[in-house]
Amino acid sequence: MELGQLSEQTRMDALPHGWQEYTIDQTLTLINGLAFRPSEWKAHGTPIIRIQNLNDNNSPYNYYDGPIDEKYRIRAGNILFAWSGTTGTSFGARAWAGPNAVLNQHIFKVVPDKTKVTSYYSFLILQNVQKEIERQAHGFKSSFVHVKKSDLVKVSLLIPPISEQWAIGEALSEIDELIANTRRLVEKKRAIKRGMMQQLLAGEVRLPGFSEPWCEMHFEDLAAPTRERVDPRSVSAGTRLIELEHIGAMSGRLTGYSTAAEAVSLKTVFRPGDVLFGKLRAYLRKYWLADSEGLCSTEMWALRAKRNAVGAFVRYVVETDRFAEAASGGYGTHMPRSDWSVVRKLPVSVPPRDEQEAISQVLRDADTEIAALYGSIEKTVAVKQGMMQELLTGRTRLPGKESAA
Repeated sequence: MELGQLSEQTRMDALPHGWQEYTIDQTLTLINGLAFRPSEWKAHGTPIIRIQNLNDNNSPYNYYDGPIDEKYRIRAGNILFAWSGTTGTSFGARAWAGPNAVLNQHIFKVVPDKTKVTSYYSFLILQNVQKEIERQAHGFKSSFVHVKKSDLVKVSLLIPPISEQWAIGEALSEIDELIANTRRLVEKKRAIKRGMMQQLLAGEVRLPGFSEPWCEMHFEDLAAPTRERVDPRSVSAGTRLIELEHIGAMSGRLTGYSTAAEAVSLKTVFRPGDVLFGKLRAYLRKYWLADSEGLCSTEMWALRAKRNAVGAFVRYVVETDRFAEAASGGYGTHMPRSDWSVVRKLPVSVPPRDEQEAISQVLRDADTEIAALYGSIEKTVAVKQGMMQELLTGRTRLPGKESAA
């Protein structure tokens, strides 16, 4: 099936009364972002929105201080479509909620023809056809995909009358507001946890029952990257393989994995209790405490705790701003990588092992509460997707809309 064709089920169903079928180029204008060179990135000016800024609201901005054509500017509420990126995170449609900014390449600004489709409805239908776009995009069998504009504009969309678009949008926006409120609660809980972490890991607040002095040491005395490597073809095909895109930015959450059968290049071996840390673009802060053995990309460190350390405690040290700053001062401008010779000398205050365990448990409890909120978001998103499949295809019509059409 060519990109642009509706699903077989939709083709089989009669077009809902009053609805029209259009292609993207008949309803939406796609404006590609500008190709900024690293030499044009400044410390002040207009924020440049890159893929990582779509993934994470806390990802730092680069700036541009030159003149900008208005068509490349974006404001809160604009619809964007990342046509190159990782499925499940960066690739696809989203409503921009950040500052006034300018788009980098690999992201389209979506401008709807308001005589045919509202802005919010264009966001909804792009979300609804995203999986179909992913299946037809280049690199479909990998997690990183991209789609050509010439292919994307052929995608077919089912468009109801404007009045019905507003009604559908109102119904789904209530779900969006619930998701947004839960995400705000997540950010509040994360801020509370960061405050706890700062005090506990610095020894500013001691947990009841602990009074022994702490040791001042370098990070390399706490943990170090394992040098254990293996050819993935030499292990079981089902062995879990963790790549950078499988770890959420700044969350410590594993969002997916692949298997050794899908890899050919040399990989790092990790063991339970190792802390995986993405050394490529360390400012994204991708870290995860391994709960089993497996393989990971060589673009990660598998940090193995020394005898005086607990893996979970190392994981929380890795989460600190101080560690991120040290790890971000690496080499390479376009794709910076952490430099172990810098990170190894990071000063760290280390309590005895039993206090490390206690501190880790307090912070782990906070993470469990945050993870439950993430789970609630995922369930609500699933409900919304089910509603979208019904409402955006016309299989279910809102009261009064079928007769009005």
